[in-house]
Parts: sequence; C-alpha cells; structure tokens
Amino acid sequence: MRDLVQGVAERIWQAVRDDRTTRSGRYLEGVTAGGDAEFPVDVLAEQVAWDYLVASGQSVAVYTESEGLRLIGENPEYVLVIDPIDGTRGAAADLEMACVSIAAARYSDAPTIGDIEYAILKEVKTGHWMYADSHSEGIESSGYPDPVPSIGKAEQLERMFWSLEFNGHPAGLMLDAYGHLVDASSNRGGVYVFNSASFSISRIITGQMDAYVDIGNRLLRDHPETEAAFRKVGHGSILHLFPYDIAASVFLAERAGVVITDAYGESLAGTLLLEIDPGNQRSCIAACTPQLHASLLSEIRW
Repeated sequence: MRDLVQGVAERIWQAVRDDRTTRSGRYLEGVTAGGDAEFPVDVLAEQVAWDYLVASGQSVAVYTESEGLRLIGENPEYVLVIDPIDGTRGAAADLEMACVSIAAARYSDAPTIGDIEYAILKEVKTGHWMYADSHSEGIESSGYPDPVPSIGKAEQLERMFWSLEFNGHPAGLMLDAYGHLVDASSNRGGVYVFNSASFSISRIITGQMDAYVDIGNRLLRDHPETEAAFRKVGHGSILHLFPYDIAASVFLAERAGVVITDAYGESLAGTLLLEIDPGNQRSCIAACTPQLHASLLSEIRW
C-alpha cells in the first residue's frame, strides 16, 4: 500500500508537471461531484490517477473528487481517498499552492479520518513531498531545505503567519468573523490566502506558517440563515472542507504535533471519508502551539 500511495502521487505529479504550460489550464471544464469548479488540470489528474491504479493490478477502492467512489477488482482491503489537485487554481496558474493529496484507510461501509493508515502530500509545483503511515514513526520527506517537521512557536495572534480560505466563502461574513485578526497580524505577522487546505496545513508542518483557519462550516452550523449567502458564492453548492481536502493533511499534521481540530475545537477523527454532503463537511483550525490555537478559538467572532 505504501508503494501504491507513493506511486500514484508521483504519477499525478509527473502528468501535471508535463502539462502545466497548457494554455487552456485556467478555463473552466465543469464541476465536481461536490459542486466545486473543475479545471482541465483536475480532469487530467483524475484520469492519470485512475489509469495508474487500474494498471497496478491491485484490488482497491478509490474515492476521488470528481468521480466519487469506484472499485478496482474484488474485495478491496483499502480505500484510497484522493484529491488529485488540492489547490486547483494555484496549479492552473502554475503557482506553488497546490498539492496531490492521498490518504488510505481500511475499506468499510463508513471509514473515517481516524482510520487512515497511509498519507502523502506532494507539491505540484516543486515535487517536494511528505509521507507518513501508522506502521512507522515520524514523517518522511524529500525536497525541503529544513527538517520536516519544523513546527513554529508562535503564541501571539498579532505575530502569527497564517492562511485563510475564501473559495465558496462570502467575504463579508468571513471578515466580520476574523477581519480584526487580519488587521492585527498583517503587519507584525503575515496573512495569506492559498485556497488549498493541504498546502496551508503542510506549511505549518514545515514551519513556514503558524496557523490555518477555515471557519465557514461552523458559521453555517451556528447561523443557518447564512446558507443562501454560502450557496450564492458556491454557485448553488455548499463548498466547505470536504473529507478529501483534509484527509492526508490531518493525518500528517497530527503526526507532526500540529494542534488541529474543527472550528469548535473538536477532533476531526470522526469525519466520514466517503461522504461530501454539507452535514459531513468540516471547518478547521490548525496552529503550531496550543496557546495560538486556543486564542484563535476564543478571538474569532463566531
């Protein structure tokens, strides 16, 4: 399974790397099963992942962003949860903030993030990768200039380097909730919008960022009257964190010592891996220290 997870990540990366100069890369191709915009780079990555897994000859269940759940062979032991490109817009623009994200768990009727045994993030732009599994210690990595993990020590909100999410999130609602934190940290710290949960969380693991915040799903749960606003910017869909967005990065972050929960401060372990309806979508707050995580939970204007 380790070889399969690493192999399919490498194959997706090779295909996207070779195709990154395609001029049509930034033109909309369609929509995914969850309602998110789909670009040509997504279609390419989905297809090469499927072709690689079929050619491997292994019996495996596969869940991808666009196609949902499919089976290869009979009686698969594992399910691979694949976001072939987490950070599509970054990949389409040939920027850094995009990752191939793959997690593997024992296949059952209702596998969860807590069931994950293998996980890899491979950066589309650089080819750098980080990998871990439940059968060995630590995190393996390649390409990074410093050891991985290299967790920061920030505790103060005004000094944090952090990223936040806007895709499918009404800007006005988001700024009402954390605009004051943007103001507090934009000068003495740094504020970034990567629109890739995997890239954002992985930057905490590498020590480049201190925190990541995606609070849309909590705002919707706490304030159901905001649903129309979320659907408006999502072109009819709720576009919060899908399980495949965060499956691999949550596993890696926990292994690295990052404090990572939903926006209520609760564990993400019970999140179903194969369900994408709004009831199973998630929020996320991740931070390099418990103090910074607690401050974000208390200071965001819920």
